[in-house]
Amino acid sequence: MRKRIGFILALLAVFVLVLSGCASDSVDNRSSSSKDSVDVNVFQFKVEFKDQFEELVELYMKENEHVNLSVQTVGGGSDYAASLKAEMASGNEPVIFNIGGPTELNEYRDYLADLSDTQAASLALDGTLNGIEEGGEILGLPFALEGYGLIYNKEIFDQAGVDPNTLTSFAALEAAFAKIDEQKEALGLEAVVAFPASELWVMGNHLANHYIAPEFNSDIIGAFESETINFTYSDQMKKMLDLQSQYSVQPVLSLDYSMQVEQLFSTGKVAVIQQGNWIYPTVEQMDKDFAENGIGLIPMPFDGEFSDHLPVGVPQYWVVNKNASDEQVKAAKDFLDWMYTSDQGKDFVLDKFKFIPAYDGYDADRIADPLSKTVYQYSLDEKTIGWTFMATPVGWNEDILATEFQKYLVGEVTWEEVLSTSKQEWENARK
Repeated sequence: MRKRIGFILALLAVFVLVLSGCASDSVDNRSSSSKDSVDVNVFQFKVEFKDQFEELVELYMKENEHVNLSVQTVGGGSDYAASLKAEMASGNEPVIFNIGGPTELNEYRDYLADLSDTQAASLALDGTLNGIEEGGEILGLPFALEGYGLIYNKEIFDQAGVDPNTLTSFAALEAAFAKIDEQKEALGLEAVVAFPASELWVMGNHLANHYIAPEFNSDIIGAFESETINFTYSDQMKKMLDLQSQYSVQPVLSLDYSMQVEQLFSTGKVAVIQQGNWIYPTVEQMDKDFAENGIGLIPMPFDGEFSDHLPVGVPQYWVVNKNASDEQVKAAKDFLDWMYTSDQGKDFVLDKFKFIPAYDGYDADRIADPLSKTVYQYSLDEKTIGWTFMATPVGWNEDILATEFQKYLVGEVTWEEVLSTSKQEWENARK
């Protein structure tokens, strides 16, 4: 009997030890598992700094081991706005994502956390939070300042005998394009321009804005509140569309952003492209010397008050999903703050992202590339046009206006039909 009792007690002791071991493993797992770590997924649109941004994210996670950041980049030839809507509809809502100005603020208002308590918000430059504030809350943090226009190859212009500083009118620009076109074989060009008409945003957002913003006196909120659009400067908009299409590598509807910037412009096969300072990292990767010394930026022509003005604005805002957990929201705010206010983050912003800072506390003399320096100088000179495409009806610039542009370019509709359809769709959306 004693032996039996002893055997039972021994079994019980072993059982207790096993349980203790399991309990110990369970505690250890909890201490090193997801309970004490925070997963933050980032859904962002800017393909031009994808690699550099992911490098920054890795650096942050090394210093903050409790934070697991994952990045998904959708942009360039892909439709970020549509992809974001799909993510939201799927239930896989990102913790950090990007939105534009007042129109998208209104669309995603129920998702947006107040970022007023971040250090970055307190350092944002005057005007960079316009359209992203509501009810005393700051609902987004600006990426950077950006500007766009016509980016040209200095060597080709010099060889062709074209002075970029004189191209301030449509007549001058058309004469320059014709002059380069006559010499394109000797210059080794496929065409004067690479116009990526397959990219709705290039036409519907950027080209159109240059001739729509002046109608609203370059006022974003004015465009957002307007019940109609009159296309006051539609003749100039048509001229710019026709001119680029005429002198472009063909067919323009088959050209995309990558072909325009990487395959054609960065390799010296075209002399001019309509783009902004955000292309610099891509061009630098293709040909560093060309990026540093061989490219310049001038405004598209405009006949009127905003002549010699460059469109400058905040391309997108970082926002935080308030439907995420408290821990995720805090981790997201901490990361965004670190990116724009820490010494390491600011080095990346200036030296690797090649951003024009939208925040105080940066050394403007360190703005690295010639395109960004030009944009910054236009800002200092107060020769800028606002980005009203951030304030048009949801989807209007790309889904309506740019789609009509595409139909016009292949002869399916007249210019008058482009304007009539686009005006009607604007008014329908604002009812």
